[in-house]
Amino acid sequence: MFQAAAWLISQFYELTSNYVASISLVALVIMLLIFPLTLKSTKSMLEMQRVQPEMRRLQQQYRNDRQKLNEEMMKLYQEHKVNPLASCLPLLAQMPIFIIMFRVLHGLSNKDAAGFIRPDYISESSKLFGSLNGKKEMLSLGLDLSLTPVKAIQDNAGKGIIYALLVATLMGLYFVQQRMIASRTVSPTMSATQQKVMQYLPVFFGVFQLFFPVALVIYYISQTLVRIAQQGYITRRFYRGDGSLGQQAQAASAKAREMAKQDGGGGGLFGQLKQEAAKAKEQPKSAPKPTTSKRVTPPKGGATPGKGKPTPPNRPKPSSGKSRHPKPPRP
Repeated sequence: MFQAAAWLISQFYELTSNYVASISLVALVIMLLIFPLTLKSTKSMLEMQRVQPEMRRLQQQYRNDRQKLNEEMMKLYQEHKVNPLASCLPLLAQMPIFIIMFRVLHGLSNKDAAGFIRPDYISESSKLFGSLNGKKEMLSLGLDLSLTPVKAIQDNAGKGIIYALLVATLMGLYFVQQRMIASRTVSPTMSATQQKVMQYLPVFFGVFQLFFPVALVIYYISQTLVRIAQQGYITRRFYRGDGSLGQQAQAASAKAREMAKQDGGGGGLFGQLKQEAAKAKEQPKSAPKPTTSKRVTPPKGGATPGKGKPTPPNRPKPSSGKSRHPKPPRP
């Protein structure tokens, strides 16, 4: 797989003789290949949102019977032809691609101990290998793609600003992409705080690009630009018109969120914890049984538990001699 990705980059370099152009074209091809899965995932997610009020009703009706709830949920999925796992398809497809492209693009600028580039995964007979092997820089559009932004700033603060601006551009594109997704998504199981965290989390991912070669930054910028264009197409396709699938999903999600608030728990993790705490308070607590000690120490001068007679204080001891009440003689 690594050799196949490197071969694709080599083929585009044969056409363009430019590192930035070849890397950008690879990002475009990969995003186009994944796009059908993205469309299917988006449609499945919207269908799931559309049935959320019914799902919420079932959860309240069978909250004490997990088995019955699962059976009713499966019937609901079959009735509306909803596949909960379909929304995970793009993520499952992108993870191996992410790893492969990270390794290949990082290997393009692999350097030996002397600082010379020794590219990995690329055929030694390719034009790309010949242009990189034995060089100290991977120059394209005035940028050394083998440098990390941090290293570029350390070497020359003035020129390093350009590399830092590339990372800032990537973070801005991530923010725009997440705003596009968040503006049309209403989740009844996610609080406003959690939505903000999910919106800004990919932005923080851009900070790590300061420590990766600029070739990776170029790849992610190109990929994010294509993804923004795809999100615009998804918005026009699924959210245009009052009767569109996206509008129905938004209305259903808002209704499910209101149902969650009326149940007293609201949405999100904190809402679920609140519901659990309320259930715990409703359960009657059995009063602890009082424990009595079997051993009773009689007070001094008081009554004993057995005889109930007071023990006179300073009772004289019997004399060691004859008894005051002698026994009568035996006949």
